[in-house]
Formats: sequence, C-alpha cells, structure tokens
Amino acid sequence: MGTPFRKTIRCAGLIGKYHSPDVAASLPLLAEFLRERGVRVLIEESLAGSVSTDSGEMASYERMGGEADVAIVLGGDGTMLYAARQLAGFGVPLAGVNQGRLGFMTDISRRDMLTGMADLLAGRFAVERRIQLEGEIWRDGARLCGSQAFNEVVVNKGDLGRMIEMKVEVDGEFLYHLRADGLIVSTPTGSTAYSLSANGPILHPMVAGIALVPLCPHALSNRPITIGDDCTVEVTLISTHDARAHFDAVDRYDVRAGDRLRIIRSPVAVTLLHPPGYSYYAMLRGKLHWSESPKE
Repeated sequence: MGTPFRKTIRCAGLIGKYHSPDVAASLPLLAEFLRERGVRVLIEESLAGSVSTDSGEMASYERMGGEADVAIVLGGDGTMLYAARQLAGFGVPLAGVNQGRLGFMTDISRRDMLTGMADLLAGRFAVERRIQLEGEIWRDGARLCGSQAFNEVVVNKGDLGRMIEMKVEVDGEFLYHLRADGLIVSTPTGSTAYSLSANGPILHPMVAGIALVPLCPHALSNRPITIGDDCTVEVTLISTHDARAHFDAVDRYDVRAGDRLRIIRSPVAVTLLHPPGYSYYAMLRGKLHWSESPKE
C-alpha cells in the first residue's frame, strides 16, 4: 500500500509515553541504533527527562516539526494519535512501534523494532496519507472555537443522564433529527476506534468517506451512514440540555441549544509509514481476531 518512502533520513524524532517502562527500555536502544548510522536524534521534551541524557537532543513538537525527517512513535494508538495531531501541520511522516495493546496504527512490533528501523533507513517503508477532520462551533453567528480530529468528532450528552436532540445536515440538506446519547463523525482511521464500539462501519483508509454513527439512538431506524469526505456536516443542538463536543477525546467544548457544529475534511493530512509486508486486512484479522488465513 502506498508509494515507497525514499527520503534520506538525517534527523529522527522519538516520541513516547514518559511514564512507560517499556518505552524507557526501548528508547535508548533505538536512539543508539539511529546515531550509529549517522542519524541525529531528537527526543520529545516530555519524554527526555525519563531517559539518559546522551540518547538525543530534547525538542518540542514545534522544533521536531521543523527539523525531523521522520517521527518514530513508541506506544499505542493513543500516543500515535496525539503525535499525529501535533505534527500533521508540519508534514512530518510517522512510523509506529507498538508498545501498547491493539495498535491499529503502530505497525512495528517491539521485538522487530531494530529490523524495522533498518528497513525504514533503507527506503523499504511505504507512505500512506490519511484524512483529518476540521470542526468549528458557531453561536449566534460567531465562531467560538475549532479543532482538528484524526479519529473522530463526537457530540454527546456530556455529564447528563439523558438523551440530547440534534438536527443533522449534509451539504445544507436536512438528513434527520436525532434523539440519542450523541453522534460520532468519524474518519476512516477512526472507524476502528470509538465508532467501531458503537457498531459503526469499518472504512478502509483508501475510502473517501466519513461515517456518521449515532450513539444509542432513541429510534432504532437511525443507522450509521457513510458520506463522501468532501461533504460538509452540520450538527445543530436543539435540546434544551447542554451537550459537549469532543475532538479525538483531546479537545472538548461545551455546547448549548442553538449552537452549530460544522465539520469538513481538513486540508491537513497525516502521513503514516508502513513496514514491508504491511497489509490492512491482515492487521484487521490480527487485531479483531477474525478467521485465520487460508492454509496452503
């Protein structure tokens, strides 16, 4: 999948959870491997304090975005998600070493980390670009706030113990009134995250689509629907109860009756790097415990 990543890597950024013992053990080995091959190493500043000072140079995400040819993420999908949100605007590609559990976006196993890095330096990884969403909240004709989402934008009932009511429109056309616990607006990447747990469709990353997935709808006929990724989704809160909008469960904003959430495809994409032999379908089989591959 994707085109080969042929860029010469002169500087690599390393990102991971600073309190993870697995990351603390793996990072010095990875940094030494890269430095021995002439690659300058930047370590994200929140992680730098938990590892040896000679592993690399401490760097902010902004500096890493300006100097790194690639960012290597040690952790699970949550760590990859946060790194993607920070670095997408700089165009820095990301490769993931799975130190977590599921790892839909972190393709390299911990035991294969150095072999994977050798393949990366040799140009044997493939490039894949994935969409993000961009959302804005409007109140009384004025823009209140906005954010990006790599996985999903969610409107939900917040701390309330009752349903909320929303009007949902696509490209200015009324779709439905939704009474539910909330609504997930998901990218293909996010289709294996929160959306999947809400019985949303799995979208292959190459599908040019956005999934609208109701959360516990009052009417069982409110089913998930996939629309084109060039569509504009507008969600207007018509409930008398306040609600909350979440962007990747990172940024969140309170919304009230009459507020309008406008969601479009972001002009900024995320670039992921996959190792040789990567297969999206094999990844799904492994992570979701589907049937075994046919035996020869």
